[in-house]
Amino acid sequence: MASVIKTTDPESATPPTGIWQLFARMIVDERDLPFVKLALLLSAIALPFAIVIYGAPLSAAARWTLAVPYYALMFGWYGGPYNLMLHNTSHRRFMKRRYEVFNQYIPNVLGLFYGHSPNTYFCHHVGMHHPENNLRDDLSSTLGYQRDSFVDFLRYFARFFFGSVFELPRYFHRRRRRRLFWQCLGGELLLYAALVGLFRVDWQATLIVFFIPFVVMRFTMMAGNWGQHAFVDLDAPANCYRNSITCINGPYNRRCFNDGYHIGHHLKATRHWTEMPKDFRDNIELYAREDAIVVSGIDFFVVWFFLMLGRYDWLARRIVVLPGRARSESETIAWLQSRTRAARDEASLLDVAA
Repeated sequence: MASVIKTTDPESATPPTGIWQLFARMIVDERDLPFVKLALLLSAIALPFAIVIYGAPLSAAARWTLAVPYYALMFGWYGGPYNLMLHNTSHRRFMKRRYEVFNQYIPNVLGLFYGHSPNTYFCHHVGMHHPENNLRDDLSSTLGYQRDSFVDFLRYFARFFFGSVFELPRYFHRRRRRRLFWQCLGGELLLYAALVGLFRVDWQATLIVFFIPFVVMRFTMMAGNWGQHAFVDLDAPANCYRNSITCINGPYNRRCFNDGYHIGHHLKATRHWTEMPKDFRDNIELYAREDAIVVSGIDFFVVWFFLMLGRYDWLARRIVVLPGRARSESETIAWLQSRTRAARDEASLLDVAA
């Protein structure tokens, strides 16, 4: 187990120079300039690929041959950075108001190539998940599932994949949040209608460019959320220190804008990604007092994978020992297992001890 707590995750962004100074003047916070660069890069990959797949007279074999490096690049390498760019720009305004139209580009244009329907990521994550905080009314809550069970994960994924088109609009309708109701319902229906129309035009191209990303992204989003909220203290399920985890000092944070600091993010959703490591260090005693789970060198997807294999021993070796919280490996495993139990009673789902 790690015993010295220090962070090596990014705490600044490179100051703009040259032509990037022009873009820096268009965005609200120049620390978010990496998002401009990433969006331009992904556009230069995805748009030409789609044009070639739909427009060039290619054989089926040639199409799939081109798809392999495309998926490796767009999803294997840039899938995480894109989603966390989307995540950050959903929580904090990206472009200044006079450039409002460009605020729609990352979620509603690039998002199509990553399987996101228009506006629904914002509706689900910012409009529903954060207010509900993984409790009963959170449609992506992990509480009712045994979180080291692959069968339970498949149930969890199936509910999201097949049910979100109905459940999310119903959630907003019940809360009389009409704008979000129409945004999420319209976004989902628009995507499904577009997929049906494009399948009629060219089913194979649509499968490659839009439908496979749609399935892959929804699976990875649920695996990531499962890892983020896999360990919950059922005596205090709304306590962010005890219903989320934090991942430090791994390549994931360096590539994905410090997304590993999930406890800090739930405590203050608008905290800038460069401020996450310092906030964690400044509050380490509070993390220790709340008996928070912090891991080093791995990310949420690795946490999910280890849980699916039942390898608590691997997880235990990645636990960061917080001040006054030293445990043996067997004690750590028992502690982790106690926090993956499914909530079987209404009190746990309702948060009896925040």
